[in-house]
Amino acid sequence: MTNAVLTDEELERYARHIVLPEIGGPGQQKLKRARVLVIGAGGLGAPVLEYLAAAGVGTLGIVDDDTVSLSNLQRQVIHGSDAIGMAKTDSAAAAIKRINPNVAVELHRLRLSAENAPALVARYDVVVDGSDNFETRYAVADACEAQGKPLVHAAVGRFDGSVTVLKPFEAGTDGKRNPSYRDLFPEAPPEGLVPSCAVAGIVGALTGVIGTLQAMETIKLIACIGEPLIGRLLLYDALAARFETIRYKAT
Repeated sequence: MTNAVLTDEELERYARHIVLPEIGGPGQQKLKRARVLVIGAGGLGAPVLEYLAAAGVGTLGIVDDDTVSLSNLQRQVIHGSDAIGMAKTDSAAAAIKRINPNVAVELHRLRLSAENAPALVARYDVVVDGSDNFETRYAVADACEAQGKPLVHAAVGRFDGSVTVLKPFEAGTDGKRNPSYRDLFPEAPPEGLVPSCAVAGIVGALTGVIGTLQAMETIKLIACIGEPLIGRLLLYDALAARFETIRYKAT
């Protein structure tokens, strides 16, 4: 377990957190002890990793099997032009070290699947899903449910995005089971119905908005503050500059 004692350097680095009554020293120590697994070091994973590193999360695990390409740089801001051709895990790790050398980084250069997800998820406290395909999303969600790990899920497309928090292994305040990812999306849409960003396009700043919301939900879960988006799907329409929230339940 990470030593949760804050050094003098960390007390100064995280001073703006520590002065918040909701976080304070105890909350910052929780962040330092936390182990967070981020699925994907792309458009969503980039701001998640940057803000969680800056916030002082003690250990960040990164799952990605891709390399950095020129077309990634429009939205995957954790990577620079000099990282083209590098493994995204290595590029992201180097960026995190520049942001906050106190953060330990664990690299998993692989494609997450239903077979390897359970053992990987079990090693972390919170999982953040920044993947871009339904196969991975179901694999991550199923593993988190089975292992009892909170999942911060998000998806983006063109000019809109969504965020939710999944804890189906717990009951809500009403005593009923919290909904799962499969309650929200019982089955994947037919292949080809939802085009990839390479086909449909996506505005880069959108992934920053949604990924930053994921980082905020993760910090709330770790520090035990606020009301996480459990049973609520937060929708963002960038063109209309509008947020909406939809409630959903276990079926």
